[in-house]
Amino acid sequence: MAGSGSGGTKGARGGKSRFDDIYDRPDPRAYFRLLAPLEYEIPHHAQPVFRRVAAERAALDDGRPHRPTVLDVCCSYGINAALLNHDVTLAEMYERYASPACRTMSTAELAARDKEFYAERRRPDAVPVFGLDVSAPAVHYALEVGLLDAAFTDDLEQGSPGPGLNRALAEVGLITLTGGGSYVTARTFTALLDGARRPVWISAFVLRTVSYQPIVRALAAHGLRTTVDVSRSYPQRLFTDERERQYAIAAVRALGGYPAGREEAGRFHTLHYESRPDTP
Repeated sequence: MAGSGSGGTKGARGGKSRFDDIYDRPDPRAYFRLLAPLEYEIPHHAQPVFRRVAAERAALDDGRPHRPTVLDVCCSYGINAALLNHDVTLAEMYERYASPACRTMSTAELAARDKEFYAERRRPDAVPVFGLDVSAPAVHYALEVGLLDAAFTDDLEQGSPGPGLNRALAEVGLITLTGGGSYVTARTFTALLDGARRPVWISAFVLRTVSYQPIVRALAAHGLRTTVDVSRSYPQRLFTDERERQYAIAAVRALGGYPAGREEAGRFHTLHYESRPDTP
């Protein structure tokens, strides 16, 4: 899961570049430093969408005593949780972690400052957020600074949820995803929904270079109906090189899409899928 939200230059999967090494650092500075030149922006586009969907899901009375929890899949350093629950923008986060002051801090000093920074910006409508990612350093940092209420490193592509995640799934009412559709499959979503105890909604931003249909079918088997507006896409990031651009153009065409003005213009683009119970 780590690395699924961005990609990068260390190796490639199916023609898409990867930055796996930035997810094994003890704090997010390398993540922001490496992705800034590529204008990685999908969390910015997801921010208002996830806030809207989280509020709608929280307003649904499902008979449980506590508010439903958001589970962010492929959460890395808790970027989506930061943007969901705090008065902060992605641009401000880029600026913060690239600042001279942050560059010279130890990880412990940065964590202490971040804990204070995000606490001061906590929104009154903040919702509980769990994180799921195979990168232990990334989720540990997000947990330490207060972005996540709980974090799990279970690899659901390889096995079933452990006891901790299985207990946590009882409170999950919304699953979010930005880009991880390139790396997680229906196996992950099936494992999550099999453990759910509340009605679960899913809000996912998925690259146009991959098919989400196997996951859509798995969600339908669990009673979820998925909608998507294919006429609107959300830019993810610039391509690392011409090789990656050509890969993306070919992949979009193979899926019946049109890359003109999108991938041909130099950026990965995503579609937004929403899945909700087929019955009220």
